[in-house]
Amino acid sequence: MMKVLDGVVMELEDLALPLLREVLPTAEPAKAFNNIAAAFLVGAMPRKEGMERKDLLAANIEIFKVQGEALNKYARKNVKVLVVGNPANTNALICSHYAPSIPKENFTAMTRLDQNRAQAALAARLNVQVDKVKNVIIWGNHSSTQYPDAAHATVTLLSGLKTVPSEINDDEWLNNTFVEIIQKRGAAVIAARKMSSAMSAAKAAGDHMRDWWFGTKPGEWVSMGVVSDGSYGIPKDIVFSFPVIIKDKQYEIVQNLPINNFAKSKLDITSKELEEERAEANNVLKK
Repeated sequence: MMKVLDGVVMELEDLALPLLREVLPTAEPAKAFNNIAAAFLVGAMPRKEGMERKDLLAANIEIFKVQGEALNKYARKNVKVLVVGNPANTNALICSHYAPSIPKENFTAMTRLDQNRAQAALAARLNVQVDKVKNVIIWGNHSSTQYPDAAHATVTLLSGLKTVPSEINDDEWLNNTFVEIIQKRGAAVIAARKMSSAMSAAKAAGDHMRDWWFGTKPGEWVSMGVVSDGSYGIPKDIVFSFPVIIKDKQYEIVQNLPINNFAKSKLDITSKELEEERAEANNVLKK
């Protein structure tokens, strides 16, 4: 595997990134996690066609146990951790469990890929550039139960700032077709290329960490899987995707957004799945 890692190093060098000074290829946690300020945890058993993320849970617990213990022992105590490897939400929870000296708020799961997919789908429907669409929300799990929510999204047109629902003017599409497209997008990519998302996932990971580092723009939020504090009636201590604003490298869950009965039912479904994953993980941890 180290030879494969050497190939990754070559690719990183060949990117000619102006801020990349050095790459240290290693399989030793003590070296990999030593004094790090940010961690992208992408190493997980890959999801294959026909598999759900919870199928991967037992296999990945050992991986994230090792990484959590290494973070706890070697990383900075304010390290920012992004879990990409699936099932990302519960993997982040497991990792945090094994790094008790690091605040649990510093462990996040990536739902930015889902947000980017949702923005792209809305932009295509509206026939605008994707950066004209803001504030779409991904609620819940990075799985097929996630709820992509366009109710609060905006779009900038020549006539000014408008709401996405008013411009699309098709509740059937927004509540069903759009939601299903985003929920099933990961599976569709796997079915097409026989591998999970790569380039789009890498871009999303960069987006996630950039915003965590430099903050969100005024009036804008992004979606991140974070440890629930009970906001919007979501059970505490599951890693759930919320809309967040970020300032000074600290995120804050956006509060008091109106949630209708339809949205509430979707949030209940995805939070229930995350509670089930947590219970399954706890059962494995007890063995």
